[in-house]
Amino acid sequence: MLVKLGVDISRLKRETRRVLPIIEYIYWKHASEEAVITSTYEGNHGSGSLHYANQAIDFRLSKKPIATEIFKNDLGAGFDIVLEKDHLHIEFDPK
Repeated sequence: MLVKLGVDISRLKRETRRVLPIIEYIYWKHASEEAVITSTYEGNHGSGSLHYANQAIDFRLSKKPIATEIFKNDLGAGFDIVLEKDHLHIEFDPK
């Protein structure tokens, strides 16, 4: 897994940090490429964003699209996956 220059993953909460190997595996298995973290808490996010609570990560979109359902199934309950225009947003938000 790669981390974009300037992105800090050290503040991620345990629940979010523990799925990083799963996300990396999904990228390799379904797109044959390395996952790239593009944002955690830094940057501009919407008010109330879980990025500021250290519970959200953005990833660069893969060259070969990966269905969001794959992430939902593999990450399990409590994770929301949102396909944005220019990135994949994954957050831990148990209901």
